[in-house]
Amino acid sequence: MKSKTSLFRQSHFLGTKIRNLRKRNHLTLEDLSSRCVKLNPESAPSVSYLSMIERGKRVPSEDMLEVVADVFQKPINWFLDDANEQSELVPEKGTRGGVTGMALEPSFLFSHEILQIAIPEMLAQTGTTGRQFAHLLIRAHQEHNQNHFPDLERAAEEIGQKKMPLSVDNLLEICTDIGLSVKWFKELPQSVIEESGDKKQRVVRSYFEAPNTVHVNSILKKDPIRLKYDLAVNIGHKVLHQGDGEKSKLMSDSKPSYGVRDENQPTSSAELDSTKILHAWRDFECSFFAGALLCPRVPFRQLLDRNGYDISVCNLAGVSESIAMRRMTAVSPYPHWHYFDAYYPGTLKAVYRGNGIPLPWGNMKMVEDPCQHWAVFRMTTKDTDFNVSVAQISILMQNDVPHIYCCESVKVKDFAGNSHVLCSGLDLNPAIAAQGFNAIDVAQRLKQSCIDNGGTGPIPKDIKELLLTVGRILNINWIERGIDNRARLICSRGSVCPRVPQCKRRQKKPIKVVQE
Repeated sequence: MKSKTSLFRQSHFLGTKIRNLRKRNHLTLEDLSSRCVKLNPESAPSVSYLSMIERGKRVPSEDMLEVVADVFQKPINWFLDDANEQSELVPEKGTRGGVTGMALEPSFLFSHEILQIAIPEMLAQTGTTGRQFAHLLIRAHQEHNQNHFPDLERAAEEIGQKKMPLSVDNLLEICTDIGLSVKWFKELPQSVIEESGDKKQRVVRSYFEAPNTVHVNSILKKDPIRLKYDLAVNIGHKVLHQGDGEKSKLMSDSKPSYGVRDENQPTSSAELDSTKILHAWRDFECSFFAGALLCPRVPFRQLLDRNGYDISVCNLAGVSESIAMRRMTAVSPYPHWHYFDAYYPGTLKAVYRGNGIPLPWGNMKMVEDPCQHWAVFRMTTKDTDFNVSVAQISILMQNDVPHIYCCESVKVKDFAGNSHVLCSGLDLNPAIAAQGFNAIDVAQRLKQSCIDNGGTGPIPKDIKELLLTVGRILNINWIERGIDNRARLICSRGSVCPRVPQCKRRQKKPIKVVQE
């Protein structure tokens, strides 16, 4: 045991080291304090005391330092003067999200007026509908901002007072308070034939009638989780847009969860209607507002932290798995997340790529060679148990650089009874680099292990220990569950399969992606 005097004499760089570790792991002072409380409530530092430690105003006791060291999986001696930190690591800003940009030169060709003329013509010639273009714009904006929309968060928190969980009665009271009346109708799910030829169920859940009436399908009364979401979305429309009625119906099927549905216009029409973009954006705002109302940032982040980001927190928050997983990407201090909502045989209803991961099935086009080894694809095509989550460690080449991903997937049914797979995942390369390791070298070794074993290989012991450390620092339990399974080598297209031997190209139905 070190004496207080001994610890004081060796603590000149202790605060700086803690601050650098905290920042490169994307933790706030509150995050670090709550992680410490979770490990040892008696010795954990408060937020204000942590701030003073980082600024060199206070020296922690050995018990307190031990808790901080346990959070970062470091020995106590590492924080003392005798141990030199390898580098002053600060989070890199770099490029954000899954959409990469390019220099628009010469700039006069990309003026506002020219683009207004050229974009409709481009869409008409490529067969891209105005609805698809709107979804692409929204996703690019969402990924560029890494799912952070503070104005929408504040608006939701003002209405909900940051309470969690909210009951159906709470939301009906909010409706009354803001002058929104609820009327009930009844409509049962109906069978429809989609463009792919597959038979699906579709049902209208709710819709808004200007200026202050929301019509809700009465069969939602048997499903309070989804009823709360529909009420929250329509509350968002009333609050954000004064209930002007410019909002889509909420449907249960494999189509995007927001976006204008003009049943009189064929889905193949490439005509660009500028109002569709406005409506699609408003629908996105209402959907994000609903998530923030039901899962306010600070309470939900604390709930995730206490439960290691398990998908089961949806039960504690009183929301669906989809809402919980989407909110993870928005409230987590770690920014390198992705999220997919996939329907068989390969419709991506929702896409978010804050970590730049390639799309598994293309970009609004038919593809013949999807990789069969993505967890989200495998679970849509196989007889997988419902509501049982599966963790997977994957290796994927991104711009010729190997990346280690960990995802958690779960198969569920929508309100109309259609099965689909929800998948949340992280790019672990930045987290590995934050621990002072060469993430590309680690990923290359894991990739080689997969290649040597036919594409699905064991995780070497030292990499397991490293991933276990990363999982504990990020406080995400399913990283540890993923380590228990073999790693899988996946690719963005079967034509560039990195496995040896390469996977046989299966002649299946073309896969169509619908952008959210």
